[in-house]
Amino acid sequence: MKEIHITDWKRILFGQAPPEFFIELVIRTVVFFFLLVLCMRLFGKRMSGQINRIEVVALFTLAAAVGVPLETADMGMLPAFVIAGVVVGGGRLIASIAYRNEKHEAAIEDSLTILANDGVLDLKKLEGTVVTVDRLFAELRSRGIRHLGEVKRVYIEANGSFALVMEENPDYGLSILPGYDKAFTNEQPDAGEKVCWNCGNQKSKNGESDICSNCSLNKWENAIK
Repeated sequence: MKEIHITDWKRILFGQAPPEFFIELVIRTVVFFFLLVLCMRLFGKRMSGQINRIEVVALFTLAAAVGVPLETADMGMLPAFVIAGVVVGGGRLIASIAYRNEKHEAAIEDSLTILANDGVLDLKKLEGTVVTVDRLFAELRSRGIRHLGEVKRVYIEANGSFALVMEENPDYGLSILPGYDKAFTNEQPDAGEKVCWNCGNQKSKNGESDICSNCSLNKWENAIK
C-alpha cells in the first residue's frame, strides 16, 4: 500500500487515476446527466412538484447508483443503467398500485391528517405526525393568521405540505403570535374571553370544569380577536 503524505498534492488533487480518465470523466458525466433527466421524465410530472417519500427514496438510490461509476475508473457504467431501470420501473409500479387502491396508497405514501378543527388543535394528531406546535404556528403566521379562531381546518397532506381552510366569520381564538414580540402582541384587541393555553379550546364551550375537555390542561389565557 502506498504511503500517504499530507503534502502529496498530486494524489490529493488527481488521485490514482491516469490523466486520460479525466476525459472519460467528462463523457461519464454527460451520459449520467441525461440518464437522470430521462429517469425524472419517466417518473412523471409529480417529480417536478411536491415529491412523496417513494420518490425521495428513488432519488437517493439513483444518486448512489450514479455516484460510484461516475468517479471510479475501474467501475463500468452499465450497473448504473440497470439500477436506474429497476428504480424507475419499481417506482412506476408502486405508483400504479397506489393509484388503484386507496388503502395501498395510504400504506405507501401516508394519508391526509387534520391538525386543527374549528380553531382547536388536535394535539394527538400533531404528535402522530411529528409536527410541533411551533412549526404549525409558524406556517399559519406565514399565511397572515394571528389567532386560531381564524382557522376552520388545517390539514397536513401525505407529502408533508399544509393546507388551510379559513373560518368565514372568525370570532376569537388563541394567539399564535410569538411571545417575544410583545409590542405587536399588545396591539391585538382583547376578546374578553378565555381559551386553553395549550390547544385553543374556548372556555365558554368547556362547561363548568376548569380542566380543558380537549387536552386536560388547566391553564387558560386571554383570547384575541
